[in-house]
Amino acid sequence: MGTHTTPKRLFGTDGIRGIANKYPMTPEMSLRLGKALAYILKRSCSGKRPKIVVGKDTRLSGYMFEQAITAGIASEGADVLLVGPLPTPAIAFITTNMRADAGVVISASHNPYEDNGIKFFDSRGFKLPDSRELEIEELVLSGDIDDMHTPVSDIGKAGRIDDAQGRYVVFAKNTFPAELSLEGLTIVLDCANGAAYKVSPTVFRELGAEVIGIGVDPDGCNINKNCGSLELGLLKENVRSRGAHIGIALDGDADRVVFCDERGDYVDGDKILAICAEELFQAGRLKHNTLVATVMSNMALERLLSERGIKLLRTTVGDRYVVEEMRRGGYSLGGEKSGHIVFLEHTTTGDGTLAALQVLATMKRRGKTLKELAEILDLYPQRLTNIKVRDKIPFDTIPGLEALILSSEKKMGGKGRINLRYSGTEPVARLMIEAESEQTIDEISDGIAGLIVSEIGE
Repeated sequence: MGTHTTPKRLFGTDGIRGIANKYPMTPEMSLRLGKALAYILKRSCSGKRPKIVVGKDTRLSGYMFEQAITAGIASEGADVLLVGPLPTPAIAFITTNMRADAGVVISASHNPYEDNGIKFFDSRGFKLPDSRELEIEELVLSGDIDDMHTPVSDIGKAGRIDDAQGRYVVFAKNTFPAELSLEGLTIVLDCANGAAYKVSPTVFRELGAEVIGIGVDPDGCNINKNCGSLELGLLKENVRSRGAHIGIALDGDADRVVFCDERGDYVDGDKILAICAEELFQAGRLKHNTLVATVMSNMALERLLSERGIKLLRTTVGDRYVVEEMRRGGYSLGGEKSGHIVFLEHTTTGDGTLAALQVLATMKRRGKTLKELAEILDLYPQRLTNIKVRDKIPFDTIPGLEALILSSEKKMGGKGRINLRYSGTEPVARLMIEAESEQTIDEISDGIAGLIVSEIGE
């Protein structure tokens, strides 16, 4: 995380996001953001003209934002390399591959098509640190950026990288072991009518798989609609009816992946993390014998890894915090149970296609189905309760709450977990409880939620 403690007003944990054509996701704001990014890069490029990669997903509003941010960047004296619709991790890869100074992704990930968002990568393909985002925010919100005008002789150019898709396909394929192939595997692949609709099916087909594609016909308005990583109905149905070996679902910008096995049953993200950690550990490639995950990962994962001599490090929710911890400690594998999985030896951010390739490689190498591999882990029952609140006051100021949590933890005898936090975007307290039995969860959940409702409930 950056050194600044000033709260950000535009940027959330994953860039700026909102309804297209409403503040802050307007073309005017995009132009200012482009100018601010170019201005900051020019200061650190010591006389060299900065190059900035700009890519997007398949939303209708992407055209508008792509043009606006390009105009802003060029007007401040930097050059733009356009790649069109490509997964977020592909844009991070192209940024480093082209030796660009920054990358811009225009996407709202798993959100509906009405939304859009903007996030930035640095020259090494990592998300911009908080400190840089605050600098951009200050330039934009203060209006200072509006008074900056580059001489006409220094205005930047915009060009298209025609082979961007091919570059990413080759990169992704190279993360799959050279001695293996996907021949004999039938894969149902749901691309969410999003950014991976072209490149991801190509990657799996070129490695030998038979690919049944769904969510591969974007029209600008159908991204994530009844498909993708949050809507698995179509994926499960196709795996069962087509006799496929595995179902793979990406989200709109393809940085997240979820799986179902050959029976069409969903495989929990913590089981996928366990499979990946075990495989890297056995190969001697799990650096410091550590997996980085978030507070949302199941306690059963922690216990399993511990038995195998693997440490689990937890961060707050958000893939950027997972990556920051991985970089800080020099770890090679991290992820969120929601589907962001980061293999730092290959890439700098969550990459659904790449993560799926690693899971498929494990299936091939071990000669096992995904259902068999997923038997590695039995999850503890877990429940997430959302409690609407009128005020987000510190939890330690709610009378009796700390004592109740402590006594509840004692009741679980080290075989369960309580996590209580406020939502970053809604007036909601999120209570996550994990225990060996549903009955224990019921008792503890009712007690804690009841106390919060009585004190600050809406």
